[in-house]
Amino acid sequence: MRTRNTALVAAMCAGLAAALAGCGGDGGGGEDPDAGTNGVGKLPATKIESRARKAAGAAEAVRLSGQLVTKGRTYKVDMRLKADGGTGQVSSEGSTFELLRVGKDLYLKADAGFWAHKTGSHAGSGGGQNSAGVGDKLDDKYVKVPVRDPSYKRLSGLTDKTLLLDGLLGLHGEISTGDRGKVGGVRTIRIRGGQGSGGTLDVSLEGKPYPLRLQRAGGAGVIRLADWDKDFPLTAPAKDEVVDYGQQIPSGT
Repeated sequence: MRTRNTALVAAMCAGLAAALAGCGGDGGGGEDPDAGTNGVGKLPATKIESRARKAAGAAEAVRLSGQLVTKGRTYKVDMRLKADGGTGQVSSEGSTFELLRVGKDLYLKADAGFWAHKTGSHAGSGGGQNSAGVGDKLDDKYVKVPVRDPSYKRLSGLTDKTLLLDGLLGLHGEISTGDRGKVGGVRTIRIRGGQGSGGTLDVSLEGKPYPLRLQRAGGAGVIRLADWDKDFPLTAPAKDEVVDYGQQIPSGT
């Protein structure tokens, strides 16, 4: 019986070898945490941030998703971005719309309810019927946003890779190194802004040191950054799918 039990224990240890450092050992506590990584975990926090920014800037494309909170308003975003434009969806306060920018041409797409609400909110007491008509006309159509339209700069900023990353990736205060962890199964090193309120950024320890998750300071949202350097199609919609108002789109956006 003793021989049988010994053999059973030996078999169990062999089966768990991939998950444990050893049967009855110290759990592998002396292992180098940077073994097999890109090495940025050994660097000072400021250099980790610099490497992450450089990798992000050099990437051809990225997918940015999560929530942004600004001026008391929460935006849920899911955007794919590259140098010459971007495409994706934005939601806020019950309204959802799609954005597409190809070069300087910016398009906004939403359903009839979105447009009826937006135009109706500025139409006054007699604007209901007109708002419904505008909504029906624009339902599921791409509306071209003129460069001179007041909303162009704000909306196009959500499709601008360089502008968004420059604004998002900066941590506030004196930067320090935090814990190691994982984002989407990828090992990361976390860097933190000053005084615990400067935001945190998880940087990949595998392959290029891309930023993978940003927690903005003051509860201003959490953003995931993925699909680095993965290209995607970006083409203007067909003419019969576009409504062009010329100088200004319907008010309210």
